[in-house]
Amino acid sequence: MAEQIAQDDRLQRRLTNRHVQLIAIGGAIGTGLFMGSGEAISAAGPGVLLVYAIIGGVLFLVMRALGELLLSDLEYKSFADVAHDLIGPWAGFFTGWTYYVCWLVTAIAEVIAITGYARFWWEDLPLWVAPVVTVAILLGLNLTTVRAFGEIEFWFSIIKIVAIIALVVVGIVLVVIGFASPNGAHASVTNLWRDGGMFPNGFHGFTGAFQIAVFAFVGTELIGTAAAEAKDPEVTLPKAINAIPVRIVIFYLGALAAIMSVTPWREVDSGSSPFVAMFSLAGLGVAAGVVNFVVLTAAASSANSGIYSTSRMLFGLSWAGHAPRIFRKLTARSVPGPALLATCAALLTSIPLLYMSESIMTAFLTVTTMASVLFIFVWCIIIVSYLRFRVLRPDWHAMSTFRLPGGWVSAWGTLAFFFFVVWTLIQADKTREAVAVSPIWLAALGVAWWLRSRRTAQKETGDESSAAVEEM
Repeated sequence: MAEQIAQDDRLQRRLTNRHVQLIAIGGAIGTGLFMGSGEAISAAGPGVLLVYAIIGGVLFLVMRALGELLLSDLEYKSFADVAHDLIGPWAGFFTGWTYYVCWLVTAIAEVIAITGYARFWWEDLPLWVAPVVTVAILLGLNLTTVRAFGEIEFWFSIIKIVAIIALVVVGIVLVVIGFASPNGAHASVTNLWRDGGMFPNGFHGFTGAFQIAVFAFVGTELIGTAAAEAKDPEVTLPKAINAIPVRIVIFYLGALAAIMSVTPWREVDSGSSPFVAMFSLAGLGVAAGVVNFVVLTAAASSANSGIYSTSRMLFGLSWAGHAPRIFRKLTARSVPGPALLATCAALLTSIPLLYMSESIMTAFLTVTTMASVLFIFVWCIIIVSYLRFRVLRPDWHAMSTFRLPGGWVSAWGTLAFFFFVVWTLIQADKTREAVAVSPIWLAALGVAWWLRSRRTAQKETGDESSAAVEEM
């Protein structure tokens, strides 16, 4: 067992620092921004900028808490280890499996989004074709060596970053020249406030935007877990986390401000990607095709990160005794083949979801809501672990050089904010059912943990009885 685990550690260390940084960025920039932001803009109007800023700020605090925890003990490799140590073994079990499902559900959402992007070119393409082709390609990529995966994901992330920066630059140029689209809309920064102000739909619309916007930030925690595996975590981790506010301003607020400056917020179609729609409404049809390719690549990149994360988590859960032993096996190229196959097979559940939903956006919203609730659970576990850390190890906190700003106040405020987000999800018919389904997963985990604990206790009792008989 020790030999296998050491081998897996060597696999992780083959990812260079540039791979780790770009994988972390790529995991956080996916369909939540490229596709889901249209729904958020429709709900809150220009106020969506504040929504994204608030969520980004809170997630920055979560990552600062995670950073302090990981740097307090360099033996920690993930927040599942942190939860196991500071809260209890059950918390590690719940966190590991929930995070696995989080990324699995996220990857399913990405596959659904890819289906929507593919229909930009092929409107009559059967719904099952895009998921099957996508899963086959991603499985092939993940069955290569870890370094090859890192290189592929590096360039996937570069494409997304360049696309967002290019969109911001194009938006600025169109505003400066006073561009007018074929329908008469003029590009202007005043579009951000002249049609109903910053909050045209009032408090209800503002809170409604949190329902979809929160999904845009799932994967942010990859910065902590990936950086913790880096060669020099004391340097890499703080740099990666402290860069979050800059990334939010450029990638989220900059892109959305550019979109709403060129295209008045009321004309943004909630059922499609605002990135594609912006160029289409501006009469730049060829550019819209290019952007559609970019966002398709972005969705594939995020799904690719999800497959990698889930397969490795399943591999680790198996070695911890929390998953079937078959998932411990590695291929000849030292990748967890059985775990990859199981994850990719699960991604094909996107097909019945597409056929059962009224539209691609409906399927996307249902799946992303479930993912959001589960990710919120994981983020709350990180904060609760921090609170336990402050109680159990005050001396370690006193020696910390990378602390959570605001300490106790920030931690409790963050938990309160996440309860608020769950409340917003309950308010809308589109997301209420998905929230209601999510606790079923936690209940199932509770039953699984009880059964596992019972089996372990019976085994220990049997071993003790056997030892007593042998002594006699």
